[in-house]
Amino acid sequence: MPALKQIASTVISTALLSAFALTPAVAADKDKADDKQPKPPASMSTVGGTRLGQTGTQVELGPGAPVLPKDLTARSWVVADAENGEVLAAHNAHWRLPPASTLKMLFADTVLPALQPKTMTYTVDEADLAGVGEGSSLVGIKEDHSYTVHDLWLGVFLRSGNDAVHVLSAMYGGVDATVAAMRRHAEELQALDTYVVSPDGYDAPKQVSSAYDLTLFARSGMQKADFREYAATATASFPGEKKKGKKRESFEIQNTNRLITGDIGVEPYKGIAGVKNGYTSHAGNTFTGVAERDGKVLLVTVMHPDDEVSHAVYKEAASLLDWGFEASGKVSSVGMLVPPKSAEASLGKGGEAASEAAVPKEEGAHGKPVTVGTSVAAAPAGSGGVWTALSVTAGSLLLLAAGVYLVNRRWPLPDLVRRLPRH
Repeated sequence: MPALKQIASTVISTALLSAFALTPAVAADKDKADDKQPKPPASMSTVGGTRLGQTGTQVELGPGAPVLPKDLTARSWVVADAENGEVLAAHNAHWRLPPASTLKMLFADTVLPALQPKTMTYTVDEADLAGVGEGSSLVGIKEDHSYTVHDLWLGVFLRSGNDAVHVLSAMYGGVDATVAAMRRHAEELQALDTYVVSPDGYDAPKQVSSAYDLTLFARSGMQKADFREYAATATASFPGEKKKGKKRESFEIQNTNRLITGDIGVEPYKGIAGVKNGYTSHAGNTFTGVAERDGKVLLVTVMHPDDEVSHAVYKEAASLLDWGFEASGKVSSVGMLVPPKSAEASLGKGGEAASEAAVPKEEGAHGKPVTVGTSVAAAPAGSGGVWTALSVTAGSLLLLAAGVYLVNRRWPLPDLVRRLPRH
């Protein structure tokens, strides 16, 4: 027995020593892996509140408030009340990261009001598509074919078509003019983390945005009826190839926003009403969504979750929305979504404020004539009355801001996704 005890003792000791010997190596490997992960900067913007400039998760739970979802992997995220602008919780909100196609929200918010009416047509030439990046997402636009503005916006919102973005940019005055206008509009919205290089969000040196800024773009865009309609559309018919002597073909396109259409492993989110998703190898997956439940409208933005988890960007966005609806009224805000400069000036002066934004020239890119009409976007009845009119006249776009900006404003969210019941 003593011999057996000695053997057993030796085996156990050896096993323990092996375990302890392996532990530092495993820990070292983990440390090395962690070291390779990008870290948020120690100092970030404090637009919207000082806590939004701090690294890590910011939340102020009150009595009865649910805890935040576990296993969130996104580098940056924001959950906010879409109407009063309160940020319910955030994680590295102002971390400047590549935005991918979520930047198309800024593109649409900048360009959409100027290209009216939606029935306006444009014939595409080779030069219009020359700048589309290799490997870009495409809706399938053909040279020497004509498309309406409505067709092109469906291509942008549903298929995230970079080809559609470049054609609309050509109609607006060219890519350079569009990028310049987007930069000015981002500044007007106080989205100061954003630097635009390409109008479609395709990876480009120095092109960045943040979860906070993307949320501002969505909030601004959702004021526009056309923007809301396109963002919520699940499927649509898109013009195909035109063959001589035959009726033009068409094909169906589906929204790549999986919280609208669903996918293997992802259920359509109840109450979803847009907004935009994106992906590039550099940016990872990005997503901004808006959803309504029991009269409450929330915005969520998620940037670059774990690449190894299937559909992580949608799963994390959905879990944050669930949390936000349950937590509403039980948490204190950690910051605010700021209004545009013009609306802020209006509040300060107690009157109307006007600012200029870039608009297309009377000629589009390459000297091709473009008819630019007058767009009027009336505020919904009972709204705060901000941004009551957008009009394009004599080469200038005048933005009139009156009253307050989205304070307790009711958005008429589209019912284009009625198959998704709202709770």
